[in-house]
Amino acid sequence: MSHSSSLSQFLRVTKQYLPHLARLCLISTFLEDGIRMWFQWNEQRDYIEATWNCGYFLATCFVLLNLIGQLGGCVLILSRNFVQYACFGLFGIIALQTVAYSILWDLKFLMRNLALGGGLLLLLAESRSEGKSMFAGVPSMGESSPKQYMQLGGRVLLVLMFMTLLHFDSSFFSILQNMVGTALIILVAIGFKTKLAALTLVVWLLAINFYFNAFWTIPAYKPMHDFLKYDFFQTTSVIGGLLLVVALGPGGVSMDEKKKEW
Repeated sequence: MSHSSSLSQFLRVTKQYLPHLARLCLISTFLEDGIRMWFQWNEQRDYIEATWNCGYFLATCFVLLNLIGQLGGCVLILSRNFVQYACFGLFGIIALQTVAYSILWDLKFLMRNLALGGGLLLLLAESRSEGKSMFAGVPSMGESSPKQYMQLGGRVLLVLMFMTLLHFDSSFFSILQNMVGTALIILVAIGFKTKLAALTLVVWLLAINFYFNAFWTIPAYKPMHDFLKYDFFQTTSVIGGLLLVVALGPGGVSMDEKKKEW
C-alpha cells in the first residue's frame, strides 16, 4: 500500500474529528493562558501595576480583558460561532500582550506571538472556506482569493512557530531533531507533499513534546515547571496548526496545486 493511499485512507476516517482536534490544539496556548490569568490573578495584576505604573484599576481591567478575551475567544472558535470576530479578538490580545509584557524586545517571544497569529490566520482561512461552501453555486473570484493567501501566510508563520521550538545545542539528538523537523516544515511551507509532511511532523512533535516538555513531572513551585508548560502548549499549538493544514490542504498557492496544473 503506498504512502498516499494510506494517507488518504487516514484522512477519510478522521475527516470528521480532525478539524475539531486541530482547532483545540491550536488555541490551547490561549486556553492555558486564560486559565493561568484566573489562577494567578493577583500576581498578574501586581506585575502589570508595577511595570506600567498604571494603578490598581487599570491593571485589574487588563487582566480581566485577557481572561475574558482569551477564554471567550476559545469558546467561540470551538463552538463555531462568530469565528472571524473571535480570531480578531485573539489577534488583539496578542498585540496587547506583546506591548504589555515588553515582548517586542525579546525575539524568541516575539516570534512565538507572530506564530500564534499564523495559527489564527489558518483558522480565519478555514472559517472563510466554510462560508464559501454555503454559497457553493456562486462563481468564485478565481485562484488568487484572500483565503488562499491567508493559508499561505498561515503556513509561512507556522515555520516561524516551528523555529521557536528548535533546540540550539550540539547534542546529536538535538541536531537530528532540528534537521528532520526543518526539512519537513520547509515542505509544508512550500506546499510540496504537504499533508504527508505535516502529518509526519505532527507525530514527530507529539513524541518530542511528551518526552521533553513533561511539565507535570516537575513540582509547580519550580520555575522549570512554568518554562516546560509554556513550551508544551506552544508545541501543541504548532501541532494544531499542522493538523489544520492536514485537514484543509495547502490551498491554491502551493506546489501541490501547481503540480495538478502541470
